[in-house]
Amino acid sequence: MSRELQVTFDCADPDTLMRFWCQALGYVPDPPPPGFETWDAALDAYDVPLEERNTRSACHDPEGTGPRLFFQQVAEAKTAKNRVHLDVRAAPGLHGEERMTAIEAEAERLVAAGATRLARFEPDPPLSHGFIVLADPEGNELCLD
Repeated sequence: MSRELQVTFDCADPDTLMRFWCQALGYVPDPPPPGFETWDAALDAYDVPLEERNTRSACHDPEGTGPRLFFQQVAEAKTAKNRVHLDVRAAPGLHGEERMTAIEAEAERLVAAGATRLARFEPDPPLSHGFIVLADPEGNELCLD
């Protein structure tokens, strides 16, 4: 039996991190509950205090094929390398310099959106095609490949 997958991020600022990943993946924020035009209207109706309105956030693939991403606020900061990370397929089907040029362009776009560039790994044929390691705005590693 197949299961639906959601990827959850522990973070300090759920809204900012959700918006970064929307830009990175072409995702969209989850809509407010039925009957509400905005999340603020829903949170007002539910009497959620202003200081508690950025404790969680979520986004999804508008085409319905990728997993939902959920962001939850936690008190502790990230302290070590991720044991699991996301690979963003920035150059599927491309090879050689054309591939690395496409990956570089995507890296520049994500750095402008708040990512930090960590490393570039050159192609090592026949198995490695080269990739770039970034960190999202809260330091979670991701690879562009």
